[in-house]
Amino acid sequence: MEHAATLPQTSRRPATPLTGTITVPGDKSISHRALMFAGLAVGETRISGLLEGEDVLRTAAAMRALGATVERTGPGAWHASGPGIGGLQSPDDVLDMGNSGTAARLLCGILASHDIFAVMTGDASLRRRPMRRVIDPLGATGAVFAAREGGRLPLSVRGAAEAMPLSYRLPVASAQVKSALLLAGLNARGITEIEEPEPTRDHSENMLRHFGAEVEVAAHGTGKLIRLRGQPELRGADVVVPGDPSSAAFPIVAALIVPGSRVTIGGVGLNPLRTGLFLTLREMGAAIEIVNAREAGGEPVGDLIVTASDLRAVDVPAERAPSMIDEYPILAVSCAMARGSSRLRGLAELRVKESDRLAATLAMITANGVKAQVDGDDLIIEGGGARGGATVATHMDHRLAMSALVMGLATETPMTIDDARFIDTSFPGFLPLMRGIGAAIEAAA
Repeated sequence: MEHAATLPQTSRRPATPLTGTITVPGDKSISHRALMFAGLAVGETRISGLLEGEDVLRTAAAMRALGATVERTGPGAWHASGPGIGGLQSPDDVLDMGNSGTAARLLCGILASHDIFAVMTGDASLRRRPMRRVIDPLGATGAVFAAREGGRLPLSVRGAAEAMPLSYRLPVASAQVKSALLLAGLNARGITEIEEPEPTRDHSENMLRHFGAEVEVAAHGTGKLIRLRGQPELRGADVVVPGDPSSAAFPIVAALIVPGSRVTIGGVGLNPLRTGLFLTLREMGAAIEIVNAREAGGEPVGDLIVTASDLRAVDVPAERAPSMIDEYPILAVSCAMARGSSRLRGLAELRVKESDRLAATLAMITANGVKAQVDGDDLIIEGGGARGGATVATHMDHRLAMSALVMGLATETPMTIDDARFIDTSFPGFLPLMRGIGAAIEAAA
């Protein structure tokens, strides 16, 4: 029997439009944070809609190894409780974070301000990814990190016995680095203060308040200043995880580029710091309607109705990158199918994702007949459609794999990806969901 994790996959133009009503897995960023904050809080937290991809399950296992109670009670339903701030224990074994950079970087923050010792590793892809931009500022807490050259995993951490609060200006906008520093600040006496040059996703700030921490956020130049009072009494608080907008991006773009399609996606998170792609696609002429807008777990949520559209080129400003940093590969697919020349600006952050995502995205579209080039940190794409026919090297990058499969739904000839094993790290059930709305994706011959 075929398993999505084992076979190369081929996508081709479907015989009929994509149609149907679907939901996408829970938001990955919120799922990681829900387990971490619940695992630090006193009292029980019930989590519903949790993303049960491999990345998030690594976070659950890590929190369990550190002394929290984390149990699955049903599909997407979990109960968690913790020992309180400062109560975590040294794990008995190495913490294996799999493919998850988010889990690894955020966990560094938790470990830094607890008087415990831990060793962290990951798969081949994660072991290539730099951690220094997290562990260098975390060293100011008093924690001691030891890692391979470039700050790469495996790494060990001896957490600070009496953690110092941090005052740090992020050199580049990064929600992961910001969140790691906030997590460290939870067990430090006094005020941790973080200045970000541009606003990044604020799920950590929202969830800290939800669990009872004192967080102040103020405008500061073009960015924000975040102040967290250390050593709060976090209390268990139920969390409803909305559908991940980064996951919704794939069926959205598929519906936009397959003629005649109309797809409804229910319960998608609409945090304005996460919806840069939706704004960009609308600038391109995409028909995306938001209905049934509401709030769940402190986050805005709505249903999206997406109708196939004649897309036009776009110039995306660099300051929008933090609100859609994970969506550039699928945006590149949209630009390839649009009319005109698009320029996606300020993509330096893509060079340190699961792969060099900027180079890999360029390779994906050019191998399939799209004219494109990288100019500094900008990606320039000449639209008008794609020939297809190539096999895309995914480089163990789940978002690149899904983007290529969506692209193949609109190319002249079918496209193949070399490896689908990593899709389930962020989007379990992606292949059957896409097939369920009519996408022509099958195991490669």
